[in-house]
Amino acid sequence: MRQDTNDIVVFSGTAHRPLAQAICEELGVELAPVEMTRFSNDCLQVQLQANCRQRDVYIVQPLVPPTQEALMELLLMVDAARGASAAQITAVIPHYAYARSDKKDASRISIGGRLVADMLVTAGVDRVLTMTLHAPQVHGFFSVPVDHLTALGVLADHFLGEDLTDCVVVSPDLGNAKTATQFSRLLGLPVAAGSKRRLADDRVVIDSIVGDVEGKRAIVLDDEIATGGSIVELMDRLEEQGCRSAAVACTHGLFVGKAVERLRDHPMITEVVTTDTVPAPEGWPELRVRSVAGLFAEAVARVHAGESVSSLFDGVDPALGPPQSKLF
Repeated sequence: MRQDTNDIVVFSGTAHRPLAQAICEELGVELAPVEMTRFSNDCLQVQLQANCRQRDVYIVQPLVPPTQEALMELLLMVDAARGASAAQITAVIPHYAYARSDKKDASRISIGGRLVADMLVTAGVDRVLTMTLHAPQVHGFFSVPVDHLTALGVLADHFLGEDLTDCVVVSPDLGNAKTATQFSRLLGLPVAAGSKRRLADDRVVIDSIVGDVEGKRAIVLDDEIATGGSIVELMDRLEEQGCRSAAVACTHGLFVGKAVERLRDHPMITEVVTTDTVPAPEGWPELRVRSVAGLFAEAVARVHAGESVSSLFDGVDPALGPPQSKLF
C-alpha cells in the first residue's frame, strides 16, 4: 500500500487475529507476535515479541465475547507497549462494545462507555481507531483523538451490484434514521424507519413503520445485530405493512444466542450482509461478509503519515463534501 510503513508495528490479541492479519497484508507489514500467559490464579500476562522503542504501535482488538477478556488483553498490550517506549500507541478497536453504555438512564447505573475510555487512556493509549459507534457521543468520552470510521460505503458497494428496483432502505429505529438516510442516498433509494421501544436487552417492540414499504423490498440497515430480536420484530411489522421481502445489513454482526437460527431461517429475509469487524459465526455459510481491513489499513497508514482520515469518506457522508474516494 505504502512505502513509509517501516516504523509501524502491529500487534493483535486473541479477539480477531484474522482481521489483524488482513490489515497487515494491506499495509505490507508483518503481524508482530504476542505471548499471552495465563497463571494458575487466572491472571493474564502479556509480552510483546517485537521491538517497540520509538515506533508507531497499533494494537488490533475488537471488544467481542468474551468481552471482558478481550478488554483486559487490550489494556495489558497497551501497558506493555508503553513500558517498551513506543513513540505512539493506537488502539484499533473495530467494535467498541461498551458504546451501548453511554448514558445514565436509570438510578445508580454505571456508564461503561466512559469508564472503559478512561481505562484505555490510563493504560497509555494515545489514539483510538474505531468503527460505527452505537452511540456517537461515546466519541466524546475519550480525552485522546478518536478516528471514527464508517462501513456505509462497503455495505453500499455490495447492494449497488444488485437490482434495486422497488427497494427501500429501512432503519429499525428512529435513532438510526440519519445513518439510514445517508445509506439510502448512496443507493439512490427512499428511506423508512421503525418506531422502536426496548423492553429488555433481548426484547423490543416496534409499534409502527414510518414511511412507505407496501409492495417494496426492504434493505434493513442496523449498526449492530446481537440476538436478532429487533430484526425479527421489524420483519413482522414490515410484513403487516405489505413489504415483500428484506435484505439485512449491519456493520457489527455479533449474532449471539439464537440470532443465527432466527435470521437464517426467517421466511422474509433473503440475505444477511455484515462486515468482519467481529469474527463471523460458525455454521452460517450463506452469511455475506464484507471486509473492512482495507479501510482500517488505509486509516492506519494515514494516521502514521499525518494525513486526513476523514477524507476517506468523501461522498459517503454528505457533510464531508463531494465524492473523491476510490475505495467505493
